[in-house]
Amino acid sequence: MKALVIFSGGQDSSTCLAWAQRRYDEVEAITFFYGQTHEIEIRQSEKIATALGVKQHLVDISFYKNMVHSVLTGDAGKIDDQHPDNAHLPASFVPNRNALFILLAHSFAQTIKAGALVAGLCQTDYSGYPDCRENFAKEILHALNLGSDQAIELITPLMHLTKAETFQLAETEGVLDLVVQESHTCYLGSPRPNPWGRGCGHCPACLLRKKGYFEFITQKGA
Repeated sequence: MKALVIFSGGQDSSTCLAWAQRRYDEVEAITFFYGQTHEIEIRQSEKIATALGVKQHLVDISFYKNMVHSVLTGDAGKIDDQHPDNAHLPASFVPNRNALFILLAHSFAQTIKAGALVAGLCQTDYSGYPDCRENFAKEILHALNLGSDQAIELITPLMHLTKAETFQLAETEGVLDLVVQESHTCYLGSPRPNPWGRGCGHCPACLLRKKGYFEFITQKGA
């Protein structure tokens, strides 16, 4: 069976890419440039895909940054401010980003005859984004399959894992060093190396990743 991984170059999707390679006969990756200011993740994704020998498809959807508000697409503001369109969400939220990614990946999966999509969605350790939750993933997949008469699966291996458990999974899949050294999650696009990975160390994404890494190390030593 063939799988298409929605691959940003971050910790979660990099772990999912390695996870998929161990479970599917053929794996390809799809990566989206949506106008994110931290586009360093695109360059890192290319390095990781090359290291794992995975065919990667880069898709430019940068028009999207002109349709939504988010500090991740260049709007002024601080990462942890309230979102201008929804005060319940952080300013880093990109409206319908995951919906668009899944829609486009579902379309491309039909073209390359992939029976499964793999995505690093997680509702355990996340930034409060509603489009990372399991009920969202199930509903959008059902709608897309219904609208295209398909039976493509959406696999989310990290959905109920903590960040510490995601680091453990990366180790199990043999890519812990690659994930730590090359994957990029930092909202500010900092390339600074740290024991837990690249990043500024202060934005919400870095804080979550750093916390998970040291929990993982502590659990290993227990």
